[in-house]
Amino acid sequence: MERIAVEVKRAKPDIIVIASPHNLRLWRHIGIVIAENSSGILRASPQSRKSVTLKMKCDVGFARALLALASKRGLPVVGVNYGSAEGPASDMPMDWGVLIPLWFFAKKLRRRPGIVIVTPSREISFRRNFEFGKAIADLAERSRKRVVFVASADQAHTHKKSGPYGFSRRAREYDAMILDLVSRNRLRSILRLDPNLVEQAKPDSLWQMVMLAGVAEKVKLRGSILSYQAPTYFGMMCASFQRTG
Repeated sequence: MERIAVEVKRAKPDIIVIASPHNLRLWRHIGIVIAENSSGILRASPQSRKSVTLKMKCDVGFARALLALASKRGLPVVGVNYGSAEGPASDMPMDWGVLIPLWFFAKKLRRRPGIVIVTPSREISFRRNFEFGKAIADLAERSRKRVVFVASADQAHTHKKSGPYGFSRRAREYDAMILDLVSRNRLRSILRLDPNLVEQAKPDSLWQMVMLAGVAEKVKLRGSILSYQAPTYFGMMCASFQRTG
């Protein structure tokens, strides 16, 4: 994550669009946060005094433009806010899938960019999440602002019998397949993953990576795996995607 944060710093982003599986879970809809702010706190444990906190401004203009473009293309999107319609109390709680990557980035950045939080839907087709990724890329290409896209999530969640989702040999199979597709720059192939494999491996990553595949369909990217571990019941991968050409 430190290495990715350095690459984000070099990119000098005006906007970070981040897709998380742990924010609002909207039935059959992709959420686009149109709040003015997002803030959160993450503790090491419920009893621990150790914590990290973060508050960032949202780029409401980009978020609303994305909402309009995706709606025009017939995608099932909805704009979401929290607290008040505008002002300081318009503050979407920051889930850990958003806070953790942004915490690493914020430490490195002298000037904090605006953020746009999006929430994939597992109840719609891969194709629609993919098309939403293409919409993100199209809007970014039209904008004069520099945009970074983050697909935040863990991989398979059935690596350990002691974990909350039990054990499946297919967890290792899923993670190995994702590592292979990233290393060979074949992200689009995840649209054809076997639903039974997905169900048994129980990843959080897939729907965000489908969006990333949509981004890569419009903007040529080259992937590089920086790390992979399965320290507990879920797999964790960090990968960087650099623009080519």
